[in-house]
Amino acid sequence: MNNQNLPPQYYQPSDDEIDLKELFVALWQGKWIIILLTMVFAAGGVLYALSQPNTYKAEAVLASASDSGSSGLSAMASQFGGLASLAGISLGGGGTDNKAMALAVLQSRQFINAFIHKYDLLVPLMAGKEWNAGSGELQLDEEVYDSSSEAWIREAPPGKSQTPTDWEAYKAFKEILSVAESKDNGLVTLSITYFSPVLAKEWVDDLVIELNAWMKDKSLKETRDNIDYLEEQIERTKIADMQSVFYQLIEEQTKNLMLAEVQTEFAFKVIDPAVVPEEKAGPKRALICVIATLLGGMLGMGIVLIRFAFTKKDE
Repeated sequence: MNNQNLPPQYYQPSDDEIDLKELFVALWQGKWIIILLTMVFAAGGVLYALSQPNTYKAEAVLASASDSGSSGLSAMASQFGGLASLAGISLGGGGTDNKAMALAVLQSRQFINAFIHKYDLLVPLMAGKEWNAGSGELQLDEEVYDSSSEAWIREAPPGKSQTPTDWEAYKAFKEILSVAESKDNGLVTLSITYFSPVLAKEWVDDLVIELNAWMKDKSLKETRDNIDYLEEQIERTKIADMQSVFYQLIEEQTKNLMLAEVQTEFAFKVIDPAVVPEEKAGPKRALICVIATLLGGMLGMGIVLIRFAFTKKDE
């Protein structure tokens, strides 16, 4: 079929297409709806921002102790790693592995729950409401915890006790805990954001102490287990060369044990200790008000445009 004889087809605008001028006219006609919703959302944003208590951020800058070579683990692992693998024991990895393990322990449920129980943080963590700058004390939510009777009175979900569980406490602590590692120099920034600046500083200090003690105890236990294992292998083997290897490994493990016992900053060294913050970290009240105002304006425009679309469709 020859298409050359077909008449030219011209573009004809569809009735469903929307003219920009019509949109602007519709928005202008519905300006009071937009203004009303914007004012309502702006007022709600202001009230919400003012109702939020101030939070303060205390932070400490840490450096891996194994990176500095003070623990002696890296040198021993590189020198006797082959002999230790033949003996069936592990002397530990390098500084990067030790730091990664320490950071993993810091954010683990086992460590955080043990930390909460040791320092009795369940009440301030789960019932803290705001900090009284005048008295310097943390105010508790009386609808959650009764200070006079020292009892939890919160409305617990069905099937749960009024006393917060370890899982709830872990999730609440994870929300205020922040750990950031710099890719440039490997420094670790540990921070706590909480209502009380004093407690935030104390918790950061205690976290560093407990993490170093945790990693130290773990290393000491592994070292003692290695020594016990090597002593058993010496008694079992009659080969003089193997006994010599085992004695060398025991000597290095004993040196490592002696070095670890005198170290307090075993996993991390404090480069910049935490201080009591004087300026609040949040909430960002101005940003909350701006976002609420924008949401109100967008919602108002959306309602006006939807009404305009249905009216045009009916016409």
